[in-house]
Amino acid sequence: MRFPRLPTTVTLVAIAIASLAATGCKLSSRAAALEHSGSTALFDGRSLKGWAGLPDHWTVEDGSITGYTTKDNPLKQNTFLVYTNGPVANFELRLRYRIFHGNSGIQYRSAVVDPKVMSVGGYQADFEAGKTYSGILYEERGRGILANRGQRTHITEVDGKTKITVLDQVSSSEALQANIRDEDWNDYLVIADGNHLMHFINGKLTADVVDDQPSKAAKSGVLALQIHVGPPMKVQFRDIWLKPLP
Repeated sequence: MRFPRLPTTVTLVAIAIASLAATGCKLSSRAAALEHSGSTALFDGRSLKGWAGLPDHWTVEDGSITGYTTKDNPLKQNTFLVYTNGPVANFELRLRYRIFHGNSGIQYRSAVVDPKVMSVGGYQADFEAGKTYSGILYEERGRGILANRGQRTHITEVDGKTKITVLDQVSSSEALQANIRDEDWNDYLVIADGNHLMHFINGKLTADVVDDQPSKAAKSGVLALQIHVGPPMKVQFRDIWLKPLP
């Protein structure tokens, strides 16, 4: 009588690893599903459907929205790729970005100032290839920097002028920069809930702002992606998900 061959130790280890890997994939898929529950994908990975910008500066490359300038094709002013399927108000926006040289940003609750050159003004979740501005809250064509990196601020109006009060420094700029990958993919989360605005890069809070200046605080507006004027640059975006908040 022949007995069935028992699995070797190596085989048992291989089976265990495969089982753990399969479990890990299932958990990862469930986590991703939960993260994007109630969200809408704003980019199909193949085309710029639902977006409008200058065709000489925006394309799809490597499955990513790609903005670029070259020595022979520079910009005279900042330009944007605008999401055309309606304005955004209260939301969570998640995306991944990477940048090669230059400066960029994510506009939200913004307005198109000049459609001929796709110029946009409003709140911006800034990022760059440099070491200073990634994560700040900047108001394009408006009040300028509303929170430097790591700051929690409160914006009010005093005698008709904007007053920015720094309430706290939640983290050092250097520590937040060390969490950002150069010329590689980073996760950006923008939350706009009423007059409370928050930015996160790779899970770290980079700006926390309460905008209590009624004459300036935008409640809704367009979403857009930026190419900044300057030397040749390239910026890419992918996995763009928008979740409306009440």
